[in-house]
Amino acid sequence: MRSWSVGSDGHREPSRQSRVCFPGGFQDEPMTLFMFATGIENSYPTIHQGRTRVDEMDACRHYAHWQEDFALVQDLGIHFLRYGPPLHRVWLADGRYDWEFTDLAFAELRRRNIVPIADLCHFGVPDWIGNFQNPDFPALFARYAGDFARRFPWVQLYTPINEMFICATFSAKYGWWNEQMTTDRGFVTALKHIARANVLAMQAILDVRPDALFVQSESSEYFHADSPAAIGPAEFMNAVRFLALDLNYGIRVNSEMYRYLMDNGMTAAEYDFFMHARLKSHCILGNDYYVTNEHRVWPDGHTRAAGEVFGYDEITRQYYARYHLPVMHTETNYLQGERGDEAVLWLWKEWANVLRIRNDGVPIVGFTWYSLTDQVDWDTALREKNGRVNALGLYDLDRRIRPVGQAYKELIAAWRDVLPTQSICLQVPVILPSEFEEGFVQRRMAEARERRLARGSAGTLPGAGRND
Repeated sequence: MRSWSVGSDGHREPSRQSRVCFPGGFQDEPMTLFMFATGIENSYPTIHQGRTRVDEMDACRHYAHWQEDFALVQDLGIHFLRYGPPLHRVWLADGRYDWEFTDLAFAELRRRNIVPIADLCHFGVPDWIGNFQNPDFPALFARYAGDFARRFPWVQLYTPINEMFICATFSAKYGWWNEQMTTDRGFVTALKHIARANVLAMQAILDVRPDALFVQSESSEYFHADSPAAIGPAEFMNAVRFLALDLNYGIRVNSEMYRYLMDNGMTAAEYDFFMHARLKSHCILGNDYYVTNEHRVWPDGHTRAAGEVFGYDEITRQYYARYHLPVMHTETNYLQGERGDEAVLWLWKEWANVLRIRNDGVPIVGFTWYSLTDQVDWDTALREKNGRVNALGLYDLDRRIRPVGQAYKELIAAWRDVLPTQSICLQVPVILPSEFEEGFVQRRMAEARERRLARGSAGTLPGAGRND
């Protein structure tokens, strides 16, 4: 891991001569483009009762090839990258950090003018915290998020905690990761801690960067009843799938979900915190869709993968109808099979879904193939550390482009200038890394800070009855 090249610190202003423009002079163009993105897979849960750490950045060789990986992002014509520090390596204790690799990586992103969507917690925590059952995690994580924002003030886009529902489910309901519990109480405890940490982190980041935007990557799920006797369990699961986002956005849950939360350890005061701590005006609803996101449900509550039944467009409509936020498709992929074109066909189908919901009036602002390179051991959902390569990336682990990578590159080139002409209002007010020191950016941030001060929110954590 210590083979990184020496470079400028990520929190320092690189010289203008060192900045890299995108083809066509993108550095000086207004940010009106649709947000085509990819990501660096950076999951780091523990398995074997905490004895084994899974580190996808290590398994996918990013620590050795990080500069090349960022160059590949640009080669594809991509300007947005889901990317985060390896939390378990950076966060040594409360207020103590090893920023060495993160400084180098974020400085290179800034030099290349790639807009990071900073992914601060991806399925795991450092050993000293333990797991998501720890009640101290939310406040500790909020301090970490604030410290990150102060070190990298030019970063504007964030996913504080990735896939909150999946993280709580796999860790505390399925027994796969981290605490490896299999109870409703364990699930609710993990969920309330994760959601509270996400809310507090958003507040802490906004106190530093008042124009920050939060792309909340979350799995979009649906549960299909296999028979009339399974309708009840399926309806229950289709309500549970919304819980993480309901808490995050301050949406009142139905009476059955309220009783479920209360019966499994959430207090009325904890619930009220979420209802009074809404930050929706700063948010983009990031939703992920894979072929495994739809499930068949049996009367006894057990489930199996259903494959693509409704598809991304219909399920996204359900989430949009609930939250009324701009949408970004933040994750999808598909295994390249024996024919070699399976992932290419999936890309085409997902993109057709994106165009369909956009044309039907859902304000979708971005699309992501996840991830840049192949992944390792996701065939067992990271439950086993076998070193098995999964051919899901735009590039293989030798950094050779896959057919889906070439197809995505061509898709971006073909559609980049078409989508903004549909409506110039469907754009995200993103500040490029190269623009951070410009006067108009500083004025905009000062105005945003004044608005927060006028609402009495600066320097405080949410929960005082505001509706942001």
